[in-house]
Amino acid sequence: MHFSTILAVLFAFFATTALSAPVPDIERRLAAAVFKTQTYNQLSISGGQAGNAQAEALAKFSALNLNDAKNVAAADIEFLNSVNQIANQAETEAFNPAIAAASGTAQTALQNGKIKNKVLKLTASVLKLTVQAAQGQDTSADLATEQTKLKSNIALDKAAAGQASTALQFSASTA
Repeated sequence: MHFSTILAVLFAFFATTALSAPVPDIERRLAAAVFKTQTYNQLSISGGQAGNAQAEALAKFSALNLNDAKNVAAADIEFLNSVNQIANQAETEAFNPAIAAASGTAQTALQNGKIKNKVLKLTASVLKLTVQAAQGQDTSADLATEQTKLKSNIALDKAAAGQASTALQFSASTA
């Protein structure tokens, strides 16, 4: 009888110790998402003036904890991917046709808006790839490519600093 009591206590101890040990992959999957579904129009940084797109884009993603990127929720990685996709759709389906149909200062303002949209899109992509790298995926080649594109578009935005930048309404969502 004494032996079974000791065995039960040892079993309980090891079971609770093993179950309370952290399991990184499970923690990552269960981490609370910091982003909620948003429309393109809520996320857009294209309006206003050119010159500050990098800060505007980073502000949209400021809730993301890059100091603990290995534990970013899968839902947040998907959100960043969705932002990239809907910003790309806005570029090809809204900005490109509008720029082609415009002229003069209106065309310049639309082009500035498109560049700011690209900064948003590429910032989301770089953040996603950075998080995926922290979580063990090899994203180095894609990350380098996206960082180069982002740097180029930030430079274009800064070169147009102070100029008008036109936002376009676009129907899309991160859902």
